Amino acid sequence: MVGIFRQKNPGNAMILLIYGLILKFPLFLHRPAPLRQLEDNYLYKLILDGLRPFAGESGFVYGLLAFLLLYLQANLLNRVANSIKLFPKPNFLVGMSFLLVSSLLPEWNQFSSTLIVNFLLIWIFYGITTWYNSPRPLSAIFNTCLLLGVLPLFYSPCVAYIVLLILAIIITRPLRVGEWVVAAVGFLAPYYFLFIILYLANNLRPYDLVPKVSFHLPRLPASLWITFGILLLVVPFLIGGWFVQDNLNKMLIQVRKCWSLVLVVLLVGLLIILVNPGDNYQHWFLSSIPLTSFHAATYYYPQKRTFPLVLHWVIFAFAIAANYFG
Repeated sequence: MVGIFRQKNPGNAMILLIYGLILKFPLFLHRPAPLRQLEDNYLYKLILDGLRPFAGESGFVYGLLAFLLLYLQANLLNRVANSIKLFPKPNFLVGMSFLLVSSLLPEWNQFSSTLIVNFLLIWIFYGITTWYNSPRPLSAIFNTCLLLGVLPLFYSPCVAYIVLLILAIIITRPLRVGEWVVAAVGFLAPYYFLFIILYLANNLRPYDLVPKVSFHLPRLPASLWITFGILLLVVPFLIGGWFVQDNLNKMLIQVRKCWSLVLVVLLVGLLIILVNPGDNYQHWFLSSIPLTSFHAATYYYPQKRTFPLVLHWVIFAFAIAANYFG
């Protein structure tokens, strides 16, 4: 499979769909329910209220929506990686890695606020990568920050992405006060419009919308399945990081900045893990973009094909076992 996805063929999109169906088929074997968490905010609750009349509290619809979101994210992230030339040659390894990574912890396959946020986060990541050489930087920054401001309205701990906004401007743009003001206006605009709508509807409860932030240590694994799943997330990530560092001097400046932004997304993802301890590992999913990127590097860069091939089938076998029997 690694050899197939190393190439960019039109038929690989269909192979990726079949690959995803094999990994995610347990979604259709049961009546999955959408994940509800204390940190879910107004927009996600609104979506659940809209789905409840015809989808019920649980059922096939939520499994289908979760699968479609995961498959679309795999394709979208793969297109973004090829567009910004994250690797020297276009390939489907990023899409493959995303479906594989998202299968290591079964709860990542549930329909949830973090699943929606991650979909938007891929668009935001792509938008940020265009700031470096955008002919209209103010427009690009406002549009991206507007979308970034929507994230906490789905999932409260996403207020931590203010750190992403700050570091992204520092990495990609020279110091210009006007751009910082535009970024702040864009980030706050969704709250402004939502407050107006709720006020006119006589339903304004601002304290319910403002994120409540507290810091906690990460939750320890409760089973061997989770322990091995986290291990298979971290080890290929570290190997991929070594390969990226080893090839950094061969990359263009723009590509180096993109890898720096990948690390910034990881940094904020780790911050969200500290902000929200939760009773599960769903919020860890917001680190899937950097994890996927470095996993793909582990499969792409080795000269000898045996190592990535063996690693892939080990992770694939564990993902199958965890999702079907775990």
